[in-house]
Amino acid sequence: MVCAPCMPCWFLLGARACGESSVNHPASLRPSRTSSPSALFPDVVNCMQTDNLELKKLVYLYLMNYAKSQPDMAIMAVNTFVKDCEDPNPLIRALAVRTMGCIRVDKITEYLCEPLRKCLKDEDPYVRKTAAVCVAKLHDINAQLVEDQGFLDTLKDLISDSNPMVVANAVAALSEIAESHPSSNLLDLNPQSINKLLTALNECTEWGQIFILDCLANYTPKDDREAQSICERVTPRLSHANSAVVLSAVKVLMKFMEMLSKDLDYYGTLLKKLAPPLVTLLSAEPELQYVALRNINLIVQKRPEILKHEMKVFFVKYNDPIYVKLEKLDIMIRLASQANIAQVLAELKEYATEVDVDFVRKAVRAIGRCAIKVEQSAERCVSTLLDLIQTKVNYVVQEAIVVIKDIFRKYPNKYESVIATLCENLDSLDEPEARAAMIWIVGEYAERIDNADELLESFLEGFHDESTQVQLQLLTGIVKLFLKKPTETQELVQQVLSLATQDSDNPDLRDRGYIYWRLLSTDPVAAKEVVLAEKPLISEETDLIEPTLLDELICYIGTLASVYHKPPSAFVEGGRGVVHKSLPPRTASSESAESPETAPAGAPPGEQPDVIPAQGDLLGDLLNLDLGPPVSGPPLTTSSVQMGAVDLLGGGLDSLIGGTNFVAPPTAAVPASLGAPIGSGLSDLFDLTSGVGTLSGSYVAPKAVWLPAMKAKGLEISGTFTRQVGSISMDLQLTNKALQVMTDFAIQFNRNSFGLAPAAPLQVHAPLSPNQTVEISLPLSTVGSVMKMEPLNNLQVAVKNNIDVFYFSTLYPLHILFVEDGKMDRQMFLATWKDIPNENEAQFQIRDCPLNAEAVSSKLQSSNIFTVAKRNVEGQDMLYQSLKLTNGIWVLAELRIQPGNPSCTLSLKCRAPEVSQHVYQAYETILKN
Repeated sequence: MVCAPCMPCWFLLGARACGESSVNHPASLRPSRTSSPSALFPDVVNCMQTDNLELKKLVYLYLMNYAKSQPDMAIMAVNTFVKDCEDPNPLIRALAVRTMGCIRVDKITEYLCEPLRKCLKDEDPYVRKTAAVCVAKLHDINAQLVEDQGFLDTLKDLISDSNPMVVANAVAALSEIAESHPSSNLLDLNPQSINKLLTALNECTEWGQIFILDCLANYTPKDDREAQSICERVTPRLSHANSAVVLSAVKVLMKFMEMLSKDLDYYGTLLKKLAPPLVTLLSAEPELQYVALRNINLIVQKRPEILKHEMKVFFVKYNDPIYVKLEKLDIMIRLASQANIAQVLAELKEYATEVDVDFVRKAVRAIGRCAIKVEQSAERCVSTLLDLIQTKVNYVVQEAIVVIKDIFRKYPNKYESVIATLCENLDSLDEPEARAAMIWIVGEYAERIDNADELLESFLEGFHDESTQVQLQLLTGIVKLFLKKPTETQELVQQVLSLATQDSDNPDLRDRGYIYWRLLSTDPVAAKEVVLAEKPLISEETDLIEPTLLDELICYIGTLASVYHKPPSAFVEGGRGVVHKSLPPRTASSESAESPETAPAGAPPGEQPDVIPAQGDLLGDLLNLDLGPPVSGPPLTTSSVQMGAVDLLGGGLDSLIGGTNFVAPPTAAVPASLGAPIGSGLSDLFDLTSGVGTLSGSYVAPKAVWLPAMKAKGLEISGTFTRQVGSISMDLQLTNKALQVMTDFAIQFNRNSFGLAPAAPLQVHAPLSPNQTVEISLPLSTVGSVMKMEPLNNLQVAVKNNIDVFYFSTLYPLHILFVEDGKMDRQMFLATWKDIPNENEAQFQIRDCPLNAEAVSSKLQSSNIFTVAKRNVEGQDMLYQSLKLTNGIWVLAELRIQPGNPSCTLSLKCRAPEVSQHVYQAYETILKN
């Protein structure tokens, strides 16, 4: 006897039995402890004939999961699928076609076409809407088949369906297909189809509404009248209970407002209607608030007039999480104007007395930003900052000095009376940015400070212990002082120039020192003109998103791009068909000048404020991976970086072979073994054996202790790095050697050379008890912030728990960054080797490596170092290899192996020669382990 629940239990729980010992399972279905559920495939397929709907669902669920492991046996299910697609019950018809679409087996795909065609024209709308989604799934498996069978045309016809859910699913499927094929014009929208979509919008479910609204956002109306008509019909969605629907509606309205004239009454009405739904979003839970605030930040930068009367809703509440507080603070500054500045300053002064240090720092900086943005409030802001300095709270004082420096740059010769107060707090400054700001103030206004030389000399005493930022500022400050008071400070300037040029290892500091030295020694007048030149005033807001990028992000409101404030191409790895979107062009009637009240304070009407790079921007960093448009600052032109047209960001090699304008350098050097003329024996040189070994995963180093317990209050962290099937992980082992329980773990990386960052939170699912150890695999991505480190593979990590925050640094092996598509085409290899300058070639000896060429090639390939060609020259085996890093940098290698000799010679060529040493270390690590 078999119990009725036993079969469903079996399918749902996989290899586990239902656990009822009183039940006798048939021998064919009785599970063993070692068997896999896939072994029961034939028996389960026989159960498809049942009339029990619940059981049929479970059988179909089993097929979806295990058909891939038994593709030949999956064919047995085809007849039942076809039969179920003609069942009188529409639920079974839909279930059958949905399951067939989810079984990603090529042999079944061709049998799906006829049932799918019938279901797309089924009389029941539930079946039709399911079939519409199935077309998108089938297209992902076999795009050519979908096009040949005419399913795309049928899908387009479903946009005119009488049922709104069918319309929504058809739109969703076409949008999905269009994303993977951006060149195809699948969603060829016209006023008639737009009208059908707007009609369906009122009747379909909330997710259906999102699909339709996103589709509408990709449409460009032919004139402002059509844009207004669409806006009128979309506006009711602003009152929807689902926040995703609201944001999708806001996206459509923000795009189409570009085409509306500001003189229209409807334009003003629309502005008023947009404010309440955005305000309502801020009453949700904190996570939703944060998403809403990030989107509002973009909206306020584009159209501040929408929320100019809603300042109070952005005031911080005592129980807001820190990430919500900081975002609200940012928006408050963007909305600050002469009308509300008194209210804003009162709030900010209150925030500056809070206990959260990060929040207080941001609040103090916000006061300075208000002074720079609203000129009429500058005096009041300076007074507020002086009050805060009198509190003598160390970090408040230091932040205040930093922002007062910016106020001096915005309003020169206006508020210098406060310098005496600032100098009183000189001894309490211990943060580099505050010390650098104070030195700048002393140097800039040295003629007004009687003891300026004494103040700067006090900084000079510990010159080598200061950060680079302070050293550079001190050098410039003392040179300014010398040019203003030459007779009194000659000894001081000689001392600082000597420290900068003779005793410093920092090339930036040394170069600046030499420039000043030569200027002062050859032409003091020119030095005065350069160093004491009148400086341009700083702009109103330095953190505005660049206008072109802002327009693109407006098109992505309600998506991850609007939360990251980056275009999808910057964080979607291998993003298929990522299309850059832009707002529709303004019509002639809508190109009226900006009204004075909507222009940023202090800027002439109709002008965008200048955007200057923030101090931390790394526009010159050779390893910068941010491929999207820069957040601020003008884009770098090709000629602005004199690196011999080197493209370190990847993609540059394509032009070396395929480009029509490519001309090989006439005297390019090649390795000795590649010196044969191309017509004589090149085919022999690249005579590779066919067939490539399967990847077995790259070498994994044993775990090492990164953070000893004595340095982390009892928490010991060991770890290593792995790369498996294209995914990078940090494998951690956390051990609690303290006497108390540890909880609330979190991890964060500092900016690093290759943008390594945690791809997920640090998940420690249970409290870590004393003497307990837990193993965790933390997935990593390479889309984080980039800063060139020394050494290049240095990674600085912060780990937090309920006890404290702990810091450590470790070196990651470079081979975890070698990607799977690093095998270069033979001809491209040869052309690239010739094109890379000789001075970029580095040679290394790998000792104690008694492997033959085949073993070496196989071992390296498992770590994504690919052999492009091999050859025997005078008894030496020559391997020509290529690899590619995650940021697109290619490295070419020539490996010489002498049979019987345990040493081999490695020659590396790369456009970024600084990585060669670390690639050599990767070779040595892989071959010796």
